[in-house]
Amino acid sequence: MTLFDGKRLTQEVMHLPIDGLRRGAYSDKYFANVEKVLTGVFKRSLTYAGITPSKPVPPDSVGGLVGDAVVEMQIFTRRAPWALIGGVDAALAMLRHATRWNVWSGLEIEAVQDGVLVEYDGHPENVHPVMKIRGRYRDFALLETPILGMLTRISRVATNVLEVLRVSNGKPVLFFPARFDLPDVQAADGYAYWLAVQRYNYESGLTTSARVSTDTQGAWWGGHGGGTIPHALIATFLGDTAAAMSAFAREVEIEIPRIALVDFNNDAVRASLETLDAYWPNYKAAWQFGDQNTRRQWTLNGVRLDTAASLLDASLTDPADKGVSPALVRVLRAAVDSAWERWGESGDSLEEARAYCKRVQIVVTGGFNRDRIERFERDGVPVDVYGVGSSLLMNDKTTGTDFTMDIVRAKLVGQWVDVAKVGRRAGDNPDLQSVDVGTL
Repeated sequence: MTLFDGKRLTQEVMHLPIDGLRRGAYSDKYFANVEKVLTGVFKRSLTYAGITPSKPVPPDSVGGLVGDAVVEMQIFTRRAPWALIGGVDAALAMLRHATRWNVWSGLEIEAVQDGVLVEYDGHPENVHPVMKIRGRYRDFALLETPILGMLTRISRVATNVLEVLRVSNGKPVLFFPARFDLPDVQAADGYAYWLAVQRYNYESGLTTSARVSTDTQGAWWGGHGGGTIPHALIATFLGDTAAAMSAFAREVEIEIPRIALVDFNNDAVRASLETLDAYWPNYKAAWQFGDQNTRRQWTLNGVRLDTAASLLDASLTDPADKGVSPALVRVLRAAVDSAWERWGESGDSLEEARAYCKRVQIVVTGGFNRDRIERFERDGVPVDVYGVGSSLLMNDKTTGTDFTMDIVRAKLVGQWVDVAKVGRRAGDNPDLQSVDVGTL
């Protein structure tokens, strides 16, 4: 369940590989060993008699079956100072559908909602669990690896995206990392991105939209992929950006924005102006005849810069301005804003031409991350939309969002006993809520 819509993701939506999860195909092998050991000692009726535990236990606990150990496990993140939590519903669906022998009804579960923020001060004894599971350990031990993996991946991507959104000043951030990882992770990654957008809107009061590049990235939340053209299309027109974009306007439905990729020949200003020159006459004719659909067809919604970091655009002279630099964006903005001067319009047509050019947005892509966007925004660079890719998948010292799953208590003769390993202890989180996984 997300904090923002009160709806929980279900297996019907996520299509998790239940058979493989139940078989342990996605689990570290030592969890299969746990299941084998506990099942074996249960069959042999091994009791706590004769065992000298390192943790104090009730004196009347002797006689309990080791293989039937009922435990309390807590799951927490170790990303400091905070993390945006996602993947909880996926973890719950695993517990509902992939426990061995279908014993999910014997589990007592508390969990936070996807979309909450959880703080961590770096000390493993001061944790705020995102989930607590109470039940017979051998019934769900096999699922620890995939549960932690799902929470880690979705929370990491979501937190990375939220950090970018917080410095973008409400400008849209396009989600472009599909090409940097396996197709299998697109649905989870796209959901993580959507979750971050919802969190940002929740915090800011804005209504920033979620924009993904593939349909699969929108599969868990009802989104659809969007996009315009790659460099390859321009190549098929032998480098003629205006011709490629004119064909795009004629062939692609009007609901798809017309955004020209203008760095193919490393002359962004020229490509932008030539595209505007090609679009304007068609737009003007439609405007004069009151044809709204044709006006949309020939509206140039934006120009996109994707200049390689090693190249200096033809409109610039300073080698320090290579790539998609603030200087390039400013030069392009000025050129687009004044493109109407080339068309010899007058009267109402002149005013419409000015407005037509002013409405063209500038989209920047290629190597953008949180720090770079923050610099652009601080310096007032006239960017309208950011496209961000591989940095949103980053997993390093600062972005690692590892989750840990610990047994912290065991139930002996109706009494909960602390059994956490040294250096860990049971934590609490006011955002935990009781969950009925039967609904998933």
